[in-house]
Amino acid sequence: MDVEDLEGYLDRWSRAHGGYDVRSSRPTRAWLRLAYHLAAPLARRRVPATWVTTAGAVGAVAVVAVAALGGRWPLLAAALVVVVAVLDGVDGAVAEMTGTATAWGRVLDQLVDRIGDVGMLVGMWALGAPGPLCAAAAVLTVLDESVRSSAGAAGMVEIGVVTIAERPTRLLIGGFTLAAAGAVPSVVVPVVTVGAAVAAVVALAAMTQLVINVRRRLRGRPRDAAGDDGPPGPAPVGDEVGEEPGERDVDPGGRTDADV
Repeated sequence: MDVEDLEGYLDRWSRAHGGYDVRSSRPTRAWLRLAYHLAAPLARRRVPATWVTTAGAVGAVAVVAVAALGGRWPLLAAALVVVVAVLDGVDGAVAEMTGTATAWGRVLDQLVDRIGDVGMLVGMWALGAPGPLCAAAAVLTVLDESVRSSAGAAGMVEIGVVTIAERPTRLLIGGFTLAAAGAVPSVVVPVVTVGAAVAAVVALAAMTQLVINVRRRLRGRPRDAAGDDGPPGPAPVGDEVGEEPGERDVDPGGRTDADV
């Protein structure tokens, strides 16, 4: 099948994300360009976007299994983190190019993202990081994304708040920690402990920032539901921004289904 050119894809992505100006951010544009060129051959062959998402899920689980082997294996786990990050952008791009973006695909993509986030922390725990520290970072990360989803359901349809702990930041922390652990196995425990601590502190700071900003945006807005006794009205779901460095956790593929 024929697929639209890069400029057409960028315009479609912008429309799907609240009119966000892709061309105003070089990192965003560069990331979307990469996702486009990797996704275009798959779209031409009509490869389902869910296949790409599933491959990302397998990679996210593999990160844990490989990291747990210790020694130099965390280096491979770090490489898998990069692969998972790229697939997370490609699946959305495929969905947009083939016109197969669905609400379920978006939910599935977010689920795989959370598996990846938690998987990196489980890998650090397997290498010797304190369990409570890893658990705290994992819980705060999941809560962060839960607040975003709840805010969208409550009517915050504009592009989400950019915090210090967007998915690109989490990927960088996890990837660099695993790479360092594999590069210097003799100090693996201190390395993964520091990595888990950084992840926890950043997640806590992001949660604080997010709650404050969401409260400011939603305070005073009427509920979209008809009330406790009546059936709820349609809840608009806000898009997220960018999985590229420095941007919000949005699916770079622009998938209004399957992070921004």
